[in-house]
Amino acid sequence: MKSKRRFTRVMVAAGAAALLGQAVAAAAQGYPDKPVRIVVAFAAGGFADGNGRLVAQKVSERLGQPFVIDNRGGAGGTYGAKIVADATPDGYSILVTTAASTVAPSLYKNIGFNLLKDFTPIANTVSAAGVFSVLASHPATDLKDYIQRSRGRQINFATAGVGTSSHIAADYLLRVLAKLDATHVPFKGGGPAVVAVLGGQIELLNSSGAALAHIQAGRMKGLAVASLKRTSSMPNVPTVEECGFPGFQERSWVGFFAPAGTPRAIVNLLNREINRALTQKDVIANANVRGMDLHPGSADDFSRFVHAEVAKWAKMVKLTGVRVE
Repeated sequence: MKSKRRFTRVMVAAGAAALLGQAVAAAAQGYPDKPVRIVVAFAAGGFADGNGRLVAQKVSERLGQPFVIDNRGGAGGTYGAKIVADATPDGYSILVTTAASTVAPSLYKNIGFNLLKDFTPIANTVSAAGVFSVLASHPATDLKDYIQRSRGRQINFATAGVGTSSHIAADYLLRVLAKLDATHVPFKGGGPAVVAVLGGQIELLNSSGAALAHIQAGRMKGLAVASLKRTSSMPNVPTVEECGFPGFQERSWVGFFAPAGTPRAIVNLLNREINRALTQKDVIANANVRGMDLHPGSADDFSRFVHAEVAKWAKMVKLTGVRVE
């Protein structure tokens, strides 16, 4: 009798799953026929928000439906990611996140989702090198000088959140390599972190693009850029390598993801439209002004990239010893 009841439950569950699959597949035929929710896993005004918002706007214009931005910052991007992981895989809930989502699997004990199993990568959009910066009035001339001035004292550094690539890279550089007494102060995005530095609450910032406009306007000072060569947007800012740390680099990126099980037709459609958006003159101009590189490519290309990023950041997290329960 128990075996029969168990068999019945299995069959009911299988039937429900089949019906859901049929409903999702049917919905893909006329996609999108209603507003699409774009969950940005970081606060407004930062790297992920600015780029995700611009690209989503272009896709919205092409497909004729609102792509509504929903900023859900917190926990290094895992809060927003969990919302989309639990959403129906019908293309109407899409995640915009950064390299932080590839850091999270090795950083958190339990984030409630598996990036490589619970999501389907749609498209990469842009990437930018991390930039270490301070207020323009700070006496340090570059990162090397800043580190020398910081020996023997405790410093705080801000990033867009716990588990972001900016967090792990800065922690590795400042604590492991430079051996400073450095404490991480996380924010819910690059925008709030910049505000804290401008307000004098935090001295040092590592961000991917959030501080660029303030550096160019003279309100903040770039100490070093975490790329192997200087950027055209900040030609006078030295690289971290020039400041004494050979080979050091850190780039964050902004990508679009759908819940696992989203129909391939929808994934391919969104990938095609996102790639089309990356060819628009204002999108290209925005990337150039902000020192970012564009990354058009297929969904499969992005999937392979995401797998490689997860492995890369796992090694970095291990070296820092950072762990979040």
